[in-house]
Amino acid sequence: MDRRAFLANCSAIIGLISAGNVIRVPAAHAIENFSAGGFDFSWEWLIERARERASEAYEPPSAEIPEQIANLSYDQHRAIRFHPQNALWGESDANFELHAFHPGWLFKTPVRIFEVEGGTARRLMFTEADFEYRKPLDEKAFDGLKLPGVAGFRLHYPLNTTDYRDELIAFLGASYFRALGRGNVYGLSARGLAIDTAAGTEEEFPKFTRFFVEKPETGAREIRIFAELESPSVAGAYSFVVSPGAETTVDVDARLFLRDDVSRLGIAPLTSMYLFGENDDTGFDDYRPEVHDSDGLAILRDDGKRIWRPLSNPRKLSLSFFGEMNVRGFGLLQRDRAFDSYLDTEARYEKRPSLWIEPIGDWGAGTIMLAEIPSEREINDNIAAFWIPQKAAEAGAEFTFRYRMTWAGDVEGDTTKARVVRTRTGHGGTAASQTDPDHRKFVVEFAGGGIEKLGIDSPLEAKTEVSGAEIRHQDLQKLEQSGNWRLIVDVEREDTDTPVELRSWLLLDDRLVSEIWSYQWNGEV
Repeated sequence: MDRRAFLANCSAIIGLISAGNVIRVPAAHAIENFSAGGFDFSWEWLIERARERASEAYEPPSAEIPEQIANLSYDQHRAIRFHPQNALWGESDANFELHAFHPGWLFKTPVRIFEVEGGTARRLMFTEADFEYRKPLDEKAFDGLKLPGVAGFRLHYPLNTTDYRDELIAFLGASYFRALGRGNVYGLSARGLAIDTAAGTEEEFPKFTRFFVEKPETGAREIRIFAELESPSVAGAYSFVVSPGAETTVDVDARLFLRDDVSRLGIAPLTSMYLFGENDDTGFDDYRPEVHDSDGLAILRDDGKRIWRPLSNPRKLSLSFFGEMNVRGFGLLQRDRAFDSYLDTEARYEKRPSLWIEPIGDWGAGTIMLAEIPSEREINDNIAAFWIPQKAAEAGAEFTFRYRMTWAGDVEGDTTKARVVRTRTGHGGTAASQTDPDHRKFVVEFAGGGIEKLGIDSPLEAKTEVSGAEIRHQDLQKLEQSGNWRLIVDVEREDTDTPVELRSWLLLDDRLVSEIWSYQWNGEV
């Protein structure tokens, strides 16, 4: 999936089409009323509407957009810009303002947006006058263009300074969206729902087809968005409460109603990019030491133990499953925040946000799935992670999932346990000796949690579990300069068809003092 293309940054101005005639209003945006005063809207109404839709046969959303924009190329589509002076609420005292994305290119399914004020919803409509068509486009070719909808929208907020409304959150393409914490630049994305991802069948991509955005009051520091989700298998209603800040949070309430059986229902799905890093940088002729939006999957178990799974770019599809009961949190993190780790003055990977999912209430039994997809280019999102409920996703079933998303540079906060700060791999045994493809060395560095105060004679010890291989050597060393502790493990795999699974952690007097390092080796070097 081409991330930068799929989530291309376009722009919009808001206008109105009514009965084929363009109508202008002073605020440079307009409202189409389904009745004289709009229509009554509530969260409960949206939920019932989703339940009713699920009882009916699926009808694909209309994809009728004018041919002149349906066939836009990537470069042509990104040349269409938004006039920010016409943003919804842009001239008000509200902290938030809304911009729309232009349809066309990949975005051929019109999305409808409604403004909700005082329990009344009114449709926002758009025309070509709401956009600037830059070269290589001929702006005259778009005169009189009528748009049946838009591709999505974004919200702006004074996130980094008080005198400028920065881009905060964007919904664009299927059920994809992404947000920023203070000081971040866009990186990984989230989705409303994943259906049959890497399940051996064709993946289904649900779409947000309608959004209902509550008009913010003056000085409001949060905003609420509602959305309808549609796919052949599922109808859904979503509520998002967005609270900007150093840690931008999005509280999600998802109500799902199944039309058909789903073999793999992915809740709170995350999508990211990992091309290469410190643990698997072979095969790329690149001046940069690392290229990734996220470098690991973190899991907080119900018993308080933490798992850290470094990401990799495998040569073939790699799936990892973590069975959990009432998981307390999981996320794709960018832990490495040093510019020198990336040396990229344009992409600024050290500023990409981490994203943490915190379930609200008990989710019961289920599995966190991590999919790592081979990729040769950094424009591809090749990492996916989500929760799969143990409850069968059968036709007629209903699901409710509530969770908080935190988008920020640091989503983990302080912890009393040591964390993994580095994972490296290489040929097993002595570096100067003849290499053996079945023999691999793993070097894991732990830091924090007080272990830096321990002397080399302390009773700190490492425990390692391995499947699909045998441990040939293990050593735990203190790095005097940093105070970190380094674990070195050499393993020899048993066969070439079975992935090797490793788990290591640190104990002090039989007490767990670190998170659990988890890794999958597919026999690659």
